[in-house]
Amino acid sequence: MYFSRCVQCSVLDRRGSGSLWCSFIQNVFKTSASLTWEPKAVSCVLTCPAALAGCQRQLLHAGAAAPLPHRILPARTFAAVKAKKKSAKEEPEKPAKKERRVVDDKDRHKPFGKTAWAPVDDVYINRYYPRTVHGAADAIDKLKLFQRLDFTPQDQPVYVDLRLDMKLEKKKKVDPFVSTVQLPHPFKTEANRVLVFTEDELQAEAARQDGAAAAGGAELIQPILDDELSADFYLAVPDIVSKLVPLKNKLRKKFPKSKRGSVGNDIPRMLALFKHGHEFMVEDECYVRTQIATLDMSAQQIYANLQAVLLDVVSHRPAHMGPFIERAIICSQTSEAVWFHGPDVLPQEPEEGEAPRP
Repeated sequence: MYFSRCVQCSVLDRRGSGSLWCSFIQNVFKTSASLTWEPKAVSCVLTCPAALAGCQRQLLHAGAAAPLPHRILPARTFAAVKAKKKSAKEEPEKPAKKERRVVDDKDRHKPFGKTAWAPVDDVYINRYYPRTVHGAADAIDKLKLFQRLDFTPQDQPVYVDLRLDMKLEKKKKVDPFVSTVQLPHPFKTEANRVLVFTEDELQAEAARQDGAAAAGGAELIQPILDDELSADFYLAVPDIVSKLVPLKNKLRKKFPKSKRGSVGNDIPRMLALFKHGHEFMVEDECYVRTQIATLDMSAQQIYANLQAVLLDVVSHRPAHMGPFIERAIICSQTSEAVWFHGPDVLPQEPEEGEAPRP
């Protein structure tokens, strides 16, 4: 709106009171006859839109014809840009998962990425050769050999580590389970403490005679909450389960449930199972890690306990699924892990038209 002072001219304000004009304004209004121009070689720094507006007002005030018409906004000949609506359920694209390619190297002279099928020397680096998977009986013999070579205790526990295939169709999985199995050769010297909930006095008396640590009705709830009474397993008849709700937070996983077989009317059978039974559960979604024996037991006894645990695990497999055990490892407390072939321990399923084999 304002003109700055030149070196040789005076200030030209908004009303056009200055006596000298710069050459830019002279060129714009040189067609006007009412103004006398005295050009000078001067240079002014100005704002063009403000200067034109001031000159137009000066010409109109002096009674001369304005060389420029009034400002008219041009009509817009194009449509406004339509704003893009954001969808409420706009989800980011998930990256596609690459499927792991399975290499079938059965007919190759050596495994893919390995040196040979089997080492020639008795001392070798494990990563250059495929992992050796033993039979279950050979794996147990190796554990006993490791104990003799290392001079470790003979009564150390023996553990089994199983990885299960819990996947189902349509991104579903088998629910993790808790199970109790009766081992053919128990490794515990003491029986488990079992408490029975029942309001029938005859059933409670029969349970005490069969070896229950305690038996009774709702009167046992408060002593359990006060830590005056505890047990390894809690059994109940179906009629009293609704009255045991205050014990849910206290007992947690030990709370009687029909899925675990701790709720039923056959109290003598449940007592026999849980009094000398061995409990295990699925951990980390697909792993079963539990003790099955002690190393001072005979190889046949360890094998029988291993078979009992594997049979109970496979019983939780859905009928339409394939192999349930993906990987099986057996080890003792001080030995290295020995991989063994789990399906060899299980009885083979007969094919169509064949008799079942033991």
